[in-house]
Amino acid sequence: MRAGVAVLLVVFSALLSAQATRQVSLVVHNGTVITMDGARRVIENGAVAVDGTDIVAVDTDEAIRKQFRGTDTLDADGQIIMPGLVNTHTHAPMVLLRGLADDLALQEWLNKYIFPAEGKLVSPEFVRVGTRLAALEMIESGTTTFVDMYYFEEEIAKEAKAAGLRGVLGQTVIQFPVADAKTPADGLARAEAFINQFKGDPLITPAVAPHAIYTLDGPTLKAARELSKKHAVPMLIHVAETRDEIQTARERFSTSPVAYLDSLGVLGEGVLAAHGVWASDADIAILKSRGVGVSHNPESNMKLASGAAPVTGYLRAGVALGLGTDGAASNNDLDMFEAMRTASLLAKLQTVDPRVVPAGVALEMATMGGARALGLERVIGSIEPRKRADLIVVSMRAARQTPMYDPISHLVYATRGDDVRDTIVNGQVLMRDRKVLTLDADTVLKDARAMAVKVRAAVK
Repeated sequence: MRAGVAVLLVVFSALLSAQATRQVSLVVHNGTVITMDGARRVIENGAVAVDGTDIVAVDTDEAIRKQFRGTDTLDADGQIIMPGLVNTHTHAPMVLLRGLADDLALQEWLNKYIFPAEGKLVSPEFVRVGTRLAALEMIESGTTTFVDMYYFEEEIAKEAKAAGLRGVLGQTVIQFPVADAKTPADGLARAEAFINQFKGDPLITPAVAPHAIYTLDGPTLKAARELSKKHAVPMLIHVAETRDEIQTARERFSTSPVAYLDSLGVLGEGVLAAHGVWASDADIAILKSRGVGVSHNPESNMKLASGAAPVTGYLRAGVALGLGTDGAASNNDLDMFEAMRTASLLAKLQTVDPRVVPAGVALEMATMGGARALGLERVIGSIEPRKRADLIVVSMRAARQTPMYDPISHLVYATRGDDVRDTIVNGQVLMRDRKVLTLDADTVLKDARAMAVKVRAAVK
């Protein structure tokens, strides 16, 4: 009799325990959690509970186990759980032009090689194949949100959604005829159609992307900004990337690119300025006062010898500063871990001060900094309840990561994109233990290699 009562008590206790825990869609547990929250908490032996698209709790593994049961689980033993990386500047399909023209300055690279190649090659199919390849590379290296400027942007949006990535995607507007628009007016019309097609999408934020001051006239730049304001969407633009651009602005407008854009009334919240290499203190003050975000692209800027952006000036002024890879044609990859490391080391070299842009600041730029630059800081960029569940799990088991005394130092100075084990966007597991689930990697690579044959033929 007593044995029967004991069994009943055990069953009753188990039922009570089950009722006390909440069923959620996913629990990522048993890892070191780098939250990037307001307190910059690092939780050893931590866990994250996800329900649907949202993070519902982040705490110690023990506390999460007591409160939640996951329909699915990921074991992060010996690994880091961190926010997904935010790549604030890409041209995704240009992965198909990777290595096509190296070791050149920007204007020569663009005008003699890239623009002519794109004129022969860019089509909806080229864009689809390139975007799938870029998406595969980004998922495998821990990018969960990317910002894009290209042609046939609706095709990029469709492929990004299919792969499960979050994107802030801008339809390019440029002065000369391109594959999807013969005139700037056509480009603006395409941009508005694209915005209407994807506005309100849970993963895709549509944007308008006027290329730069040296490829557009003032009326078109103003029209692009008016379009972004009309629909309350971002505007993406290259700004102050090279000395040549500075010289062009001085000759044509007797001022800097930033001051010229400000005189047109196009700067303001919702504008993301890519590069900003040659911004003066006065320019930085304008960008800060207008609430403009800046995308720092250290590897591309170095490879094209465009210069080193005044990162310490941006940080000192409190400008919302994110990191980008730029397109893989000028980088030549989309690995944001490399971008973090390069950003930190370049700033140290530039200032001759090893204390500037320490590891924590570089990590901030790749996560919350990017989110702030995009105006998405309430949605992504950190691991906090009620934010979207954009997370990655990063292995710390490689020889170059051993021993580990400081996980943030290791993320910036020792880790590579292929150390990422799991990638989650909007609560969906896109990669589990290095296997991408939303793309057929073999098919993506096969299609890209077939397209490369056409690229070679076109540029002979």
